[in-house]
Amino acid sequence: MEANGSIYSRLLKGKKLVMILLSVGVLSIITGFSVYETTKTELTLSLDGEEIEVKSHETTVKDVLEQENVDINEKHDYVQPGLDTEVKNGMKIIWKPAKQVTLNIDGEQEKIWTTESTVEELLSKQRIIVDEYSEIKPALTEKIKDNMNIIVKNALEISLVVGGEEEKVMTTSKTVAELLEEQEIELNKLDRVEPSEDEQLTNETVVNVIRVEKKTDVVEEEIDYKTTTKKDNSLEKGKEKVIQAGEKGKLKKEFEVTLENGKEVKRTLQKEEKIKDSKDRIVAVGTKQVVKNVSRSKPAPSGGKTIFMKSTAYTADCSGCSGVTATGINLKKNPNTKVIAVDPNVIPLGTKVHVDGYGYAIAGDTGGAIRGNKIDVFFSSKSKAYAWGSKTVKVKILN
Repeated sequence: MEANGSIYSRLLKGKKLVMILLSVGVLSIITGFSVYETTKTELTLSLDGEEIEVKSHETTVKDVLEQENVDINEKHDYVQPGLDTEVKNGMKIIWKPAKQVTLNIDGEQEKIWTTESTVEELLSKQRIIVDEYSEIKPALTEKIKDNMNIIVKNALEISLVVGGEEEKVMTTSKTVAELLEEQEIELNKLDRVEPSEDEQLTNETVVNVIRVEKKTDVVEEEIDYKTTTKKDNSLEKGKEKVIQAGEKGKLKKEFEVTLENGKEVKRTLQKEEKIKDSKDRIVAVGTKQVVKNVSRSKPAPSGGKTIFMKSTAYTADCSGCSGVTATGINLKKNPNTKVIAVDPNVIPLGTKVHVDGYGYAIAGDTGGAIRGNKIDVFFSSKSKAYAWGSKTVKVKILN
C-alpha cells in the first residue's frame, strides 16, 4: 500500500508541475501578444477616397500599402507622403490610383495618366482652356474612369455672310457644312456657298452664302420707223411734204434674270414677239419745175466761193436743245434770224453766206452730225423744217 501511495503522490506532483509550466507558457504568449499589439503604429489610410484605420509594424509607407494589398503604380499613382517615408504614429497616408484616359483636343489626340477626380479637374491640371462655347464630352462634372475618352472642341470665331449680311459667329464645327447645319441655314436649290461645304474651318475662314434666284422679266421695246421718199410732180422741185407720219412699232421681249443677293448679275433673252408693226414715214419730194419771174426775185449774189452742200433743217425746240447757238445767238428770242450750222473746218463760224432757197444767213452754229460739205438751216417752226427736208443746195460764201 505504501508503494502505491508513493507512486500516486509522485504522479500528483508531476501533474502540478505540468500545469504550472502550461500556465507560464500561456501567460508568456498573452504577454508577448499584448506587447506586440501595443507596439504597432496607428495609421489612417485614404485609399481612393475611402478612409480606414489600421495598425502596423511596417516601417515605410510602401510597406504599409503592400500590407493592405494595394496594387501601386509607382510611376503614376498619387501617394502622400512618399513611398519611402518612415511611418509614424497618427500618420495619414493618401493613395489615389492613376487612370489612363485619352484626351482629344481639337482633333489632337494623346493618352495620359491622371489621378484627378473629375473631367474639369483634369482639364485644369492639363492647362486646357475652355469657355462657354467649347464642346466637352463627357461633361465637366463626370468622374474620371479608366480608359475614358475625353473630347474637347474649342470654338472658332467665323465670319458668316448670308445674302450679303455679315456677322461673327462662334462655332465648334469642323467644316462649312457642319457650320451651316449648326446655324440652321437652309440652302435653296440655286444658292451658292463659298468656300465649298467640305472645306475645313479656321479662324481666317469667311463663309459666304450667296442667295441665287431666277425670275422672268417681260419688257416692251419700241421699233423705230423708216422714212421713205416719194416723188411728187405736183410739188415744186426742192420742196418736201410729209404725207404719212411715221409710227413706232412695239416688240415684247421675255428675259430670264439671274439675281445674286437681290442684285441682277445676268439677263438672258428667252423669246420675243412683235405686238405692233411700225409704220413708215412717207415724204413727198417735189419734182415740178417752176419758172420764176426774174423781175420779182432777188438775184443770187455775185462773187465769192460756191459750194454744193447737202442740207437738212432744225429748230430751237428739239429735245435737249438750249436754243442758243455755238456763237451765242438765242434762237428762241430771235426766231426770224437766218442761221446755218456748219463744219467750221469747211465754213468758219461767223461767215456770211447765201443759201439757194433759204437766202442770206450767217454761219453761227455747229452740230454733232454736221461734218464736211453739210449744213443744217434754222427754221422757227417744225413744219417749216419738215418742209425743207433733206436736199442738196448751192451755198455761196460772201466773206
